[in-house]
Amino acid sequence: MSNAVDIRTLEPVSEPLTPVSRQERKLRTRQVLLDTALELLADRPFATLSLREVAKGAGLVPTAFYRHFASMEELGVALVEEATRTLRGMIRSARTDPDTYQGMISASVTTLHRFVRANEDHFRFLTRERYAGGPLAQAIAAELRLFSGDLAIDLARFPKLREWSTEDLHMLADLIVSVMLTTIVELLEARPGGDAEITGTAEKRLRLVLLGVPHWKSS
Repeated sequence: MSNAVDIRTLEPVSEPLTPVSRQERKLRTRQVLLDTALELLADRPFATLSLREVAKGAGLVPTAFYRHFASMEELGVALVEEATRTLRGMIRSARTDPDTYQGMISASVTTLHRFVRANEDHFRFLTRERYAGGPLAQAIAAELRLFSGDLAIDLARFPKLREWSTEDLHMLADLIVSVMLTTIVELLEARPGGDAEITGTAEKRLRLVLLGVPHWKSS
């Protein structure tokens, strides 16, 4: 550690922090804009958010916004991508014993509950903008299709599903995703202490969906 002192105060001078590259500063500022927008969207639709409002909340002048996003629409799509990364992380965390449906159901619902409670702003944004129309709704629909595709690949690991057609695996994945999205909305709107009932119902819904798997003749 340096022994230099500030002659004005006779206090030791701390060693300088590791320099931050221009690219790192740019990425950090971009993330601040995303975080600020998400915070401002906690209880309102994206369409009501202005560029000036986001820039001010991030401590920037409005013109600085354009160094990171070409438009508010581009920022919105970036928020969609960030939120759906949370969904993909969720499905990776839920992977369990491929030989038991019950294990998959319990792990999936437990993981869903944990991720929703830890990322409520992301899930609120996704569920609110999903039916708002326009580019954001299209981006969310595209990301949900990718999410469903990832789930279909996971489902193919189960012995009883290995002979299913790709089309039927995607159909089953879409049904499961629908249950998960319904559960997300219910958790976000839950009364205090209502989570256990919601997750219990979610497990029943998933069991009901999977009940027909052994009897389905895949084309």
